[in-house]
Amino acid sequence: MNTRIAGKKVLTIILAGGKGSRLAPLTDQVAKPAVPFLGTYRLIDFSLSNVVHSGLQDVWIIEQYLPHSLNTHLAGGRPWDLDRTRGGLEVMPPFSGPQDGDGGFAEGNAHALALHTELIRDSGAEVVLVLSADHIYKLDYAPVIEQHLKTGASVTMVTTEIRDESEATRFSNVRADGQGKVTEFAYKPEEPLGRTVACEVFVYGTELLLSTLSQLEQEGQLGDYGEHLLPRLVERGDAYTYPLEGYWLDVGTLSAYHQAHRDFLDGIGLALDDPKWPFITSSITRPPTRIRPEGTINESFVCGGAEIAGTVVRSLIGPGAVVEQGAEVRDSIVLAGAVIQAGAQVGRAIVDRDAIIGAKAVVGGRSANARLCVVGAAARVEAEATLRPNLQVPPGAHLRAGNEEKVAEELSGEH
Repeated sequence: MNTRIAGKKVLTIILAGGKGSRLAPLTDQVAKPAVPFLGTYRLIDFSLSNVVHSGLQDVWIIEQYLPHSLNTHLAGGRPWDLDRTRGGLEVMPPFSGPQDGDGGFAEGNAHALALHTELIRDSGAEVVLVLSADHIYKLDYAPVIEQHLKTGASVTMVTTEIRDESEATRFSNVRADGQGKVTEFAYKPEEPLGRTVACEVFVYGTELLLSTLSQLEQEGQLGDYGEHLLPRLVERGDAYTYPLEGYWLDVGTLSAYHQAHRDFLDGIGLALDDPKWPFITSSITRPPTRIRPEGTINESFVCGGAEIAGTVVRSLIGPGAVVEQGAEVRDSIVLAGAVIQAGAQVGRAIVDRDAIIGAKAVVGGRSANARLCVVGAAARVEAEATLRPNLQVPPGAHLRAGNEEKVAEELSGEH
């Protein structure tokens, strides 16, 4: 049974298969959609919560990279009331068929859709809503779908205005006329078209989507949908935008991930406690946070089960994390189960789950302009060792005083 919007059957597809290399080392052992956010949420929670609050009940999650970490969190769709006998949440794992030879792994998000064309057709959906799983925003998709049907668009793309125009080179750039019709589209251009970018929320008519994917497959031009699929539909002259009002951020890089946490601390993120639109997650029940007499917390988020005996300033302390006496954590993200031992100094850093920062170790910088540094999951920075900005300790590695150059790595690529 498919959800109906304006009398049309709607299928929602969330693309959750990307490797997320720009978020490494956070994604070295966990799929990007399952990366924690604000300690208690996962990135995919925002798309899934928007889906269910929009009245959409038929949701496919297309997976590829490290799917087990994501499946554990999804719990069959139960936290979002999507565990249904008919419809609901369906996980689409990587697969191969007779035509795929040794494998059917997707090489881009348009290719991921193309691999499922027969299943999409068999679903009976007349409209396909395609979402990414690593953006933080609130949106009712029903009006977007209604506008799409009213205009008869080949594709409707939700757009937003980003803060820094130079960042537009990371996204699909869009220009539209006064009626919202797309007049120009550029995928990750060297020179931005402006501050308007696509939010990776797209509505398609099923038949046109499938026929266009088929044509592109015959031409060997699938890849990501910004490369060929969207330009092909824009060329028709009937692509439209739907401007998103309110907060939106792609947290696909370490710097954006860190910035999103700062935004919520500054009160410019989303209202997470809106009873009409709660953001839903699947989480473990934790005991209360414990603040020791010597602990000091200023302008921070502290999750259940954490224990604070040191100083925490403008930071997130995740579930079960510990900040011991004399330790300082500033402008940082400390994820679940991590321990900051006595006297350690952590600044502008991301400390992944179960990592340990030894006594009197120094991680990151104090300057507001210092580059980030990252300590991977279950890694250890031993007592009195130093991890400079723009460096990472890989998951499970040990950084000791004197061996920093052998263990620490430069943060690679765009972060």
